[in-house]
Amino acid sequence: MQLLITGGAGYIGSHMVKYAQDNNCEVVVIDNMSTGHKHSIKDCELINVNLVNEEGLSKCLKGRKFDGVIHFAGKSLVGESMQSPEKYYKNNVVGSLNLVNNLIKNDINNIVFSSTAAIFGNPVMNKIAECHPKKPINPYGKTKLIVEEILKDYSLSFGLNATCFRYFNAAGADFSGQIGEEHEPETHLIPNIFKSILSNKNNLKIYGNDYDTPDGTCIRDYVHVNDLAQAHLLGLKKMTNYSGFFEYNLGNSKGFSILNILDECKKISGKEISYEVASRREGDPAILVADSTKAIKELGWKPKYDDIKLILKSAWNWHKKHYSF
Repeated sequence: MQLLITGGAGYIGSHMVKYAQDNNCEVVVIDNMSTGHKHSIKDCELINVNLVNEEGLSKCLKGRKFDGVIHFAGKSLVGESMQSPEKYYKNNVVGSLNLVNNLIKNDINNIVFSSTAAIFGNPVMNKIAECHPKKPINPYGKTKLIVEEILKDYSLSFGLNATCFRYFNAAGADFSGQIGEEHEPETHLIPNIFKSILSNKNNLKIYGNDYDTPDGTCIRDYVHVNDLAQAHLLGLKKMTNYSGFFEYNLGNSKGFSILNILDECKKISGKEISYEVASRREGDPAILVADSTKAIKELGWKPKYDDIKLILKSAWNWHKKHYSF
């Protein structure tokens, strides 16, 4: 299978590239390297172009054929989206629209879209299934929902096959130790915990301890990045046999508070963890936990790394190996 992966040099994208290659796929990556890392991908063609650059993208894709496209490229920080919504509408919506228009032009019919649990906003159910109301509370979630609607419309009008995966919290690192979570700036909890330990800077912050949860901190659902990659190939496989628009929530279906994660990281690292409680981040809901039943039943998705200890251990091992501060 020949795949085009946008944002393939990023965290989830690079794990997708490796997983696809390990499963006998040929991969071409599009990434403008604004947040990606060239050292995270190997043995594939890299096209350096911004999806917002419609003319440049059109030139790069003209005449190219792929069995499927996996679309990760875009901005993904909730806080930044509240401060600079224009960046998110431009990169996430305009960039995605340029991409799908070029797919139609080049008769490329299958796309998997990296969406987010942020499209649901504040939960009204204990576990979030696909039928949950979609009321995003930040521009990041709003832009992802807009792209989902674009894909749904293009599926109806142009016969484009599209699968949207709503991730909850991607976490962990490849067990080879070759790639892991590497952002600058880093905003995710788990890498920031381990970076705080390894740097001895004691500069870890947790945002809010006054939520309506058992210990006052946010509850999140952490899913291993390689399990996400597995789901993407299954989504493409389904679209070779079935046409249309598909939507799935991907998570561990287990919720862990920030203090739960801190405690587990302490056990895994054998280190004390100092932290400061800061104000809540605007746009952060108290609880986000997935109901992934549909993906398990319809796609045959079988997460291999659903133990939070295993997820955290893979991240810790990568950070120790690549520590450089």
